[in-house]
Amino acid sequence: MNTIIETQGLSRRFGKNLAVTDLTMKVPRGRICALLGPNGAGKTTTIKMLMNMIRPSAGNATVLGTESVQLGPRELSRIGYVSENQELPGSMKVWELIDYCQPMYPSWDEDLCDDLVQLFDLPLTQKIKSLSRGVRIKVALLVALAYRPELVILDEPFSGLDPLVRDEFIRGLLELSGRSEWTVLIASHDIDEVERLVDWVCVIDRGQLRISESTAALEDRFRQCEFTLAAGQQLPDPVPDSWLTAESSGQRVRFVVTDYHEQTGEAQIRKAVPGLKEMTVNRMSLKAIFMSLARQYRRHREVQT
Repeated sequence: MNTIIETQGLSRRFGKNLAVTDLTMKVPRGRICALLGPNGAGKTTTIKMLMNMIRPSAGNATVLGTESVQLGPRELSRIGYVSENQELPGSMKVWELIDYCQPMYPSWDEDLCDDLVQLFDLPLTQKIKSLSRGVRIKVALLVALAYRPELVILDEPFSGLDPLVRDEFIRGLLELSGRSEWTVLIASHDIDEVERLVDWVCVIDRGQLRISESTAALEDRFRQCEFTLAAGQQLPDPVPDSWLTAESSGQRVRFVVTDYHEQTGEAQIRKAVPGLKEMTVNRMSLKAIFMSLARQYRRHREVQT
């Protein structure tokens, strides 16, 4: 795998709180990757370590072939970064910020910049401090993309944005992904938004990596299953490890299977529960997959405590 980001045993402690724990992860070059996890999962801490904004307590990360703690102006000029708490110089007008940033990047693409101004409908003559949060985020995205970075890192970019701004933001990323060879890492808990964009998924929980694979592979092996037990019949105890969040209401059983195969999946379920009736098997959205995983992780934590 040709990777653009790679971590090995990456950890970060804040006092007694271990925010990221032994994180070993690879982000393939040329992918749009979602870093998913609930609030407090360690997404922002991970990104700050990748960007050399904070140093790891243990382990290491490599970004663009360079140790993250060694990232300097040369490497950072190849990375576009936008976060939910992005600070921009409020006293500048939008066009002034563009003029200020352009000389810093030899790869600045004026045509692309003009296209982004039009796409995002940016008010060039207004001061940044007078803009809504959504428009400020679009300005930040423009100056992060106009120099065609190899890597774009977005930390909770959709947080607090109204639906129209979110849609414009996503359309901008989708349009640009067809023009440029780049890698995007999006840290988010807004699954509805990233689902339209990403083709690779990394899921972290409590600072630990749980899943890292292509969206297609993930959606191909997860299924929502439901069936009816025969009279007097019980579920196997324990249920197979690949069944998540198994729930029953009377004789009706619903669960998520994580290793479903089109050719053998139904037969494997019937083998585990002989005599079951009225079985349905449905594909799942990325959001539904994430929610089932999040519930399973929470159950494991509750058992451990």
